Amino acid sequence: MEILMALVIGVMTGAGVYLTLRARTFPVVIGLTLLAYAVNVFLFSMGRLTIGLPAVIDPEQAGYADPLPQALVLTAIVIAFGMTAFLIVLALKARAEMGNDHVDGLHLAQDEYSLKDTLPPKSPKRASSSGATEQEAP
Repeated sequence: MEILMALVIGVMTGAGVYLTLRARTFPVVIGLTLLAYAVNVFLFSMGRLTIGLPAVIDPEQAGYADPLPQALVLTAIVIAFGMTAFLIVLALKARAEMGNDHVDGLHLAQDEYSLKDTLPPKSPKRASSSGATEQEAP
């Protein structure tokens, strides 16, 4: 069972790192989520999982389950959910402002050049009092 857990943690970590290094925002979000899952499984497996034992020491029980890994994993799940929600909103905002979902936001892929005319327009330039045009401040 230990080998299976180590293999699952390794595969999730490897896939998470691979997806995090992608150039698009959606795979980056999925990669960070996979990394969070791998950390959660790692923390949970380090707690020496026991089945059928209480989480708190009972004087009548011979053993107990350590509640610390469970508390750490629960906290990590909440933090990962908040981080994922923030990254999704950030990716949607970047997509809306830049017109593409590249992490750097500068390049169009080869298949996107045909859609170049369908991208949302950039913010319009406004005329200043001196007659010269200037761009709006970001």
